[in-house]
Amino acid sequence: MPNPDGPMIADAGQQDLLVIDGRAYGSRLLVGTGKYRDFEQTRAAVQASGAQIVTVAIRRTNIGQEPGTANLLEFLPPDRYTILPNTAGCYDAASAVRTCRLAREMLDGHSLVKLEVLGDEKTLFPDIPATLAAAEELIRDGFRVMVYTNDDPVMSKRFETMGCIAVMPLAAPIGSGMGIRNPYNIRIIVENAKVPIIVDAGVGTASDAAVAMELGCDGVLMNTAIAQARDPVLMASAMRKAIEAGREAFLAGRMPRRPYGAASSPVEGVFF
Repeated sequence: MPNPDGPMIADAGQQDLLVIDGRAYGSRLLVGTGKYRDFEQTRAAVQASGAQIVTVAIRRTNIGQEPGTANLLEFLPPDRYTILPNTAGCYDAASAVRTCRLAREMLDGHSLVKLEVLGDEKTLFPDIPATLAAAEELIRDGFRVMVYTNDDPVMSKRFETMGCIAVMPLAAPIGSGMGIRNPYNIRIIVENAKVPIIVDAGVGTASDAAVAMELGCDGVLMNTAIAQARDPVLMASAMRKAIEAGREAFLAGRMPRRPYGAASSPVEGVFF
């Protein structure tokens, strides 16, 4: 469940909100919960980010499957945040589907999931055929699938057409911090989409997040860029501001690029 104190879907007509699976969110920044020093630091960074959706690697993080050990949900309670289970670490469709079903069981029927099926341990690029197979089975099983994919406009549209509720193209390899390597493809994906497009993977710093939003993306999901910063909490705050600034710049509409300079004040009627 999203934060009960946050914006609800009824507000969507009056405000610029991110709508995912019928719910509206004031924040367009989604954050991961891995790679932090401990759950206390995780909580502090998430709070500083302003994020309302937090993604959790079910295969790597305890959310109740390990009784007697620290539980992430004690630090990020589901009544305040939308918990987005993800299939990080899955390299085949069967394990990804199994992980989603485990998450649904542990989270009392929760059907919103982030699907990723990796194809290579070095680059962490997605295995697209396996992702397609897993998405098809999960959708058939009633899951609401947000899908991690490459920055291919054709595949992004195919995932949308088959019923994924959000498409999450990578900006660069997971954890690389390289920023958006192919802004032209991201723009094409955005222009042709009827579902939210959320850049996932590759963001390294605040300017990368701002660029993604200026391209028209509906949001950005990040983990390593915050968790592995020298000061994760401060970086989380910076990312929050970058997302907001980039979104406002997109809505405002940038000036056209010109090959030559243009005076910023009128030249007519000048007194010499």
